[in-house]
Formats: sequence, structure tokens, C-alpha cells
Amino acid sequence: MIAQSGSARCLPSSPGSMRFVVTAHPSRGSAAHFRRCAVVVTIPSPPPAGRTMAIDVYWGSGSPYAWRVLLALEYKRLPYLSHLLQFSKQEHKSPQMLALNPRGRVPVLKDGDYVCFESLAILYYLDLKYPQPPIFGRTPEEAGTIMRVICEYQAYIEPRLRRITSAIFDGDVDLSGDEITEAMHSVASDARTIEGRLSKSDWIVGDAYSAVDMVIFPGIQLLKRALERPVARELSSRFMP
Repeated sequence: MIAQSGSARCLPSSPGSMRFVVTAHPSRGSAAHFRRCAVVVTIPSPPPAGRTMAIDVYWGSGSPYAWRVLLALEYKRLPYLSHLLQFSKQEHKSPQMLALNPRGRVPVLKDGDYVCFESLAILYYLDLKYPQPPIFGRTPEEAGTIMRVICEYQAYIEPRLRRITSAIFDGDVDLSGDEITEAMHSVASDARTIEGRLSKSDWIVGDAYSAVDMVIFPGIQLLKRALERPVARELSSRFMP
């Protein structure tokens, strides 16, 4: 389980289950058009049988990619050891970490002797290794739809979203300029598409929590947190509902 995340916790629920709650602001629902900022997932119990060794997860606070992996581990009820690295101390570039991932990036997952990095690859590995509950669907058609939506997000939304958040956090771009305004228009348009899906279902794709929610929700949360900064007040007022 997460030892310390700053904004996540496991809460007891009904017998035989737990609720994993992620929240950054007292709101409701899932991540739609930046308004809904909590995910409540009922996690089946007990944990998978036969697990004798915990998974090691190396991650950093504030990384939406790390959050994808943490959400998957919690949802699948897999025991893991949390290694929270300090970016300010360059711990992700330490010799130990470079031996696990030569790129010096997080998240990194170590399961026994197997090491995996890149968040989507980790999600895919976890679903094949520990298939219950599934996060890439139960049929080829469901898996294809989930992967398509993830690919759409990573190709068309995520680069613009990260450009906006980097501009806010780093202060390297005029937030009133055309580049950021166009990026916000694009992200807001795609967010409305996501909101349309969530108006008909609890989840972005299908009738169950999936890798799509794990991939998209942390990115939306990162953008929301960035837009709450005083420097982004004017930008937020133009685009936040």
C-alpha cells in the first residue's frame, strides 16, 4: 500500500472490500472537464493468492505517470513497497535508479527479478501478470477500445496539457500568448468529449474502471492543480467552468 502520498489513502469500506480515494479538492465524481476531482473505486478483496514477495515501486510526488501505476496496484489489491524519491535531491538519477532505468525516470516497478518502466508498459504487464480485476477489458473489443482512447489521449491531449502545466510551473512562457491559449482551447474541447462520456457512464470507457481512467485522471488532476496557482488565475478564469 502507499506509505505516504500526500493526497491518497485507503479507506475501509464494506467487509471484503476497500475504497481507494484520490482527492485534491472537495468535489465529486470522476475527472470530467476539470470539475470532478475525486475517484472512488471499490477494490475487491482478498488480495491475489500466492503472493509471497511485495512489488517494489519507485515513484515521485507530482508525477501523473507514477499515479497511473499506484492506481493500478491499489485497484488490483497487489501488495507493494513504496519508494518515494525526492526529485529535488536527484534521487531518481542515483546509481541505484540508473541501474533499474538508464533514463533515470519514474515510475519503475520491480517484481521479483523483473524490472519494468514506462507507465503504460507497467499497466500492461500488471494486467497480464495479475489479470483480476482486468484493466484492459475482458474481450478483444474492449481492449481495443481502451487502447485506442489511451493512444488518442497520449497523441492529441497530453502534449498540450503538459505544455500548459510546464508553462505554469516553470514560468517560461507568456500564459496569455497564442501558444498557451490554443493549447487550452484544444484541451478544453477534448475535455468536453470526456465529460460527454462521463455523463452517460461512471467511467470513460465501458462500464468498469479501466486503464483509461488511470491514464487520464492524473493528467487532469495535474492541470487542475496548475490552474489553481495565482499566476494562472486569468488563464483559469477563461477556461474553467
